[in-house]
Amino acid sequence: MNLASLSGDQQSNLLFVNFNQDCSSLAVGTKTGYKLFSLNSVEKLDSIYEQDCEDISIVERLFSSSLVAIVSLSSPRKLEVCHFKKGTEICNYSYSNSILAVKLNRQRLIVCLEESLYIHNIRDMKVLHTIRDTPPNPNGLCALAISNDNCYLAYPGSNQIGEVQIFDTINLRAVTMIPAHDNPLAALAFSHQGNKLATASEKGTVIRVFSVPDGQKLFEFRRGVKRCVSINSLGFSTDALFLCASSNTETVHIFKLDINMKDKMAKPQEESQGWMGYFNQALKTSANYLPTPVTEMFNQGRSFATARLPNSGLRNVCALSLIQKIPRLLVASQDGYLYIYNIDPNEGGECTLIRQHRLDGQPGESHPPDSTAHDRPLAQPGLSYSGATRRDISTGGTPAESQPYQELEQGAVGGEDADLGRLRLDDDNEFPPMTHKSD
Repeated sequence: MNLASLSGDQQSNLLFVNFNQDCSSLAVGTKTGYKLFSLNSVEKLDSIYEQDCEDISIVERLFSSSLVAIVSLSSPRKLEVCHFKKGTEICNYSYSNSILAVKLNRQRLIVCLEESLYIHNIRDMKVLHTIRDTPPNPNGLCALAISNDNCYLAYPGSNQIGEVQIFDTINLRAVTMIPAHDNPLAALAFSHQGNKLATASEKGTVIRVFSVPDGQKLFEFRRGVKRCVSINSLGFSTDALFLCASSNTETVHIFKLDINMKDKMAKPQEESQGWMGYFNQALKTSANYLPTPVTEMFNQGRSFATARLPNSGLRNVCALSLIQKIPRLLVASQDGYLYIYNIDPNEGGECTLIRQHRLDGQPGESHPPDSTAHDRPLAQPGLSYSGATRRDISTGGTPAESQPYQELEQGAVGGEDADLGRLRLDDDNEFPPMTHKSD
C-alpha cells in the first residue's frame, strides 16, 4: 500500500506498508527510512531490520530472505535491490518514469510504471521482457502469483472497464483477458497457488473470483450496496478457502469460498415441503421475470465474517494468516497501526480485535479495550482455515529456464555493474537460488 501520493496526511509517518508473500513479515516505509517486522507472534512485533535513510515510498521483501527492493520519494524512477543483512546493494535500475509498484516472487521481479511493466529474472536481475503501452494505470495496480507452477501476472487491460490481462511471466506470453467488471479495476489478488484471482472494481460492491488461466468465474460476493466505496486490498488465506477485503469503510469483510455451496446453487434440488419450500420455489420462479442485476443479487454470496476498524476513510491493506496455529486477520492501516483479529473459521461472525501495534516509530503502543479476549484454537489443532495447513505455500523445484535476454531500445537502465556475488544470500534456505554468470 503506497501512501506517498496522499498529501496532507499528518496522522502517521508512513509512506508505505505491505505484507511479504507468505505474510511472515511486514515491510514499512517511512519518511526517515524503512523497517521490517516479524509476524510470528501476536503479543509483540519483533523488529527484523531498521534502516535510517531517505524517505522510502516502496519496500518489498522476498519471502523470508535478505533481499529487498526499495524505491525512494527523492528518486522515484530508481529501483535498488539490496541485501539488508549485509547492508549492501546488489544492483539498481533506472526507468523512464516513476515506479508505482514492485512485485516479487522466487523467479521474477516486476516493476510497474503507469504505462508499462518490466519483467526481471530474479536470478540475475536482467530484464527479460517489457509490456509496453498498457492502459493508463496511475495507481500501479498489478498482482504477481507466488507459485512456481502458476507464475502469472495480472494487470488492468483497460482504464474504462474492468478487464484483467493475465500474462505468463515464465514463458513470456499473454494468456487470457478476463472481463471481470463493468467499471475500472480497484484491486487484484492471486491465491497462493496461483490458480485463482480475486478482483474488485472502483464501484466496490461486488467481488469476483476467477480460475486461472482459463478465466472461468468461480464465485461472486456482494460486499455491500453503498456507493463510492473504494476497495483497498484483497487477500486469500493460504488454502484459498477464505478471502478478505478491506475498503475505506470501517468494516473488513471475510468471504468463504464454499465449493459445496457453489454446487448447490448450480444444481437443481428437490424442494422441501411446507412454507420454506414454497418460498424458495417462488423466489426461483420470480427470478425469471426480474432484471438481470436483481437476479444476480440473489445468487451472490455474503460475507462469512466481518471485522471493525477503529477508523473509516483511511487506506489499509489486509491479509489472512496463521499465527501461532490460529487464524488471524491482519490489517495495516494508514493511521500507523497494525490491527490483529481472531477469526472463528467454523462460525464466522464478528472477529475479535486482540492486539494493535504501532508501526511508524511514533510513541504509543496500545491494546484493545477488551482485555478478556482470548485466542480460540481451531477445532483440530495444527490445521489451516479449512483443516489442511500448508506450511510451504509454493511448490519446490528449480525455476524454469527464461527466454534469452534482449537488449531494450529504451526503458530500464542499469544492472550492468551488479556484483553478482552479492546475489548469493547468506542462508542456503533463503530464496532466490542465485547463480553466477559465466560469460
